[in-house]
Amino acid sequence: QHQIWRQAQPEDGSKMTAKVTEIWRHPIKSHGREKLDSVTVQAGGTLPFDRLWAVAHDRSKADGSEWVSCGHFCRVAKLPSLMAISAKFDATSGHVTLSHPDADDLTFDPDTNSEEFIAWTKNLVPEDALQPARLVKAHAQAFTDSDFPSITLCNHASHRAVEQRVGQPLSHLRWRGNIWIDGLAPWEEFDWDDREIRIGETIVRVRERTDRCKSTHSNPETGKRDADVLSALASWGHQDFSVRAEVIHGGEIKAGDEVARV
Repeated sequence: QHQIWRQAQPEDGSKMTAKVTEIWRHPIKSHGREKLDSVTVQAGGTLPFDRLWAVAHDRSKADGSEWVSCGHFCRVAKLPSLMAISAKFDATSGHVTLSHPDADDLTFDPDTNSEEFIAWTKNLVPEDALQPARLVKAHAQAFTDSDFPSITLCNHASHRAVEQRVGQPLSHLRWRGNIWIDGLAPWEEFDWDDREIRIGETIVRVRERTDRCKSTHSNPETGKRDADVLSALASWGHQDFSVRAEVIHGGEIKAGDEVARV
């Protein structure tokens, strides 16, 4: 059973309103995060340019023609240093800029100059690990970890509960979610299964929890493992954090938008 730490309610007795606090996308799966002020999503789609590309390792046959699971790609769960990458995507030029504390910044066009990127990322990968072989673009479904186009909804209160259980401050960026929400009770998002949620002018249907792996042990600033997050989650009888949702009715989502059940 979850131990619930309720949010402090306003002194006038009114109920707190859940709101979007942050929006994040990850243009190249496991290779950088980018904060957005707003985003427009389409029914049945992901955040635009979220996990549009992924890095196939030298044993993978992934070519982007169909969705494949994360095991086909270089990812933080196996390569902790990748967690420290930040990204910026310029939709006008099509260029991605990547930054890492142990490497020079790289700006490149992922559709025409992936060789330079592969050389850059190899410097972050140990020699005894599966090596990055090629950058793959999704021509069907984006490379989210679900087998359906999804966005992830993350609850700040649940993150704070994990911090308490781990016993140290944790960056919420280690969860690599899309939409961050505050004003909920811890783990309240798990009650949303198969329910429709309105986020601003957008409606999504929550379809499943997000099962977690060792990528959550890595610090987004250093790329080094510094917390046993999976054991903390296991103390509640699971290893889940956030929920995956399908966009039912598209529209704009921006920081400050209210979040509520339909």
